[in-house]
Amino acid sequence: MKSWFLDNRKRISNDLFYLALTIELILMIVEKSEIPFSLESFVFRATFLLTALAALLIQRSTKEWISAAAFLGLTACAYVISGKNDLLRVALFLMAARDVDLKKTMKYAFYVCLTGFIAIALLSVTGILGDVLIVGDFGRGIPDEKRYVFGFGHPNTLFGSSYAILMMWLWLYGAKAGILSYIAVSAGSVLIAVITRSRTGLAVVMLTLVLAAAARLFPKLREKRFVYIISALISPTVCVLLSVLAAGFTGYWYTGKGIPSPEFYWDIEPLLSYRMSNIYYSSEDRGGVLARWKLFAPRTAEGYFDMGWVRLFYWYGIIPALVIIALLFIIIYICCKKKDIWTMLLILSIGIYTVVEATFVTRYIGRDFFLIIAAVYLGEFFGNTFKVGKKEGNIHV
Repeated sequence: MKSWFLDNRKRISNDLFYLALTIELILMIVEKSEIPFSLESFVFRATFLLTALAALLIQRSTKEWISAAAFLGLTACAYVISGKNDLLRVALFLMAARDVDLKKTMKYAFYVCLTGFIAIALLSVTGILGDVLIVGDFGRGIPDEKRYVFGFGHPNTLFGSSYAILMMWLWLYGAKAGILSYIAVSAGSVLIAVITRSRTGLAVVMLTLVLAAAARLFPKLREKRFVYIISALISPTVCVLLSVLAAGFTGYWYTGKGIPSPEFYWDIEPLLSYRMSNIYYSSEDRGGVLARWKLFAPRTAEGYFDMGWVRLFYWYGIIPALVIIALLFIIIYICCKKKDIWTMLLILSIGIYTVVEATFVTRYIGRDFFLIIAAVYLGEFFGNTFKVGKKEGNIHV
């Protein structure tokens, strides 16, 4: 029995991880739909146990166990102080996914998400569940603005879901897809951005598609180090800096310092649907502004607002946020060494999108498909198995 267990521990670990991943993906799809569900905490506990068991079954070097223990200790500390177990769950998820077949797992996540999102839309258009469109004031000064939702409850949720599908498709198929596939995917993504009236989303999608087309048409770009350096300077560096400045300026001008906000601030705010103001007004005790960030977030940090990088610092604290950003730089380094321009494209696009949207700063692990890539790459890095791919450039399995 012991011999059988030792011989099959990797398969058992991967099976446990796939079960946890499936549950998280289904929960995420339910959360995006209009299906009422109030037992998330019990589901989180179940997936927590599954990933913990999967992580413990994986054989690791001493160095990797030390790195894992440090990460778990940090996330456990954040949990004790903030009351949120999100980062602890993510830490175990990353540890559990270390040995999965990366391409296979990403394909699985892609098709589960695609199937679930299509099901939500079909339930809506057939009149079974959810609205096709909603009319209201979305903070743009238009009292009766009409925006399509197709069962997702909010236009930004619909756009964010389509954006995630686009990102996964590009990572999986972007390097080899033909022009017709690119035209179809591009047309669909732009159409959803238009019908949801997501102005920022449309800009991010257009930029992403242009960069993806360049990477597809000029494959030798992946061998150029400057591509990764420039991308890293934009995301996360400039993206985080802009978010910090937004949180700082908003706090400064809204906390009664006696200095009126400059004109350009009010020129930008309408374009961002007053997202910077929401940093101040949507957090209890105004904790979203820079001056009130903590090393570890307090239990009162429960407010919701759209600026994702700011929410990362607000929800979890300065130290956890900086560790996450440092891990992103490690993944960028790995991308550079592997000549993995497609993962780098994801980091660049999602980083820009997260400046104004918090889709990927969430308690629902199923939203964060990028965690699967991060798990394998960081597992290689900290486990001393990091290698440079010879052909694919975007996948090393």
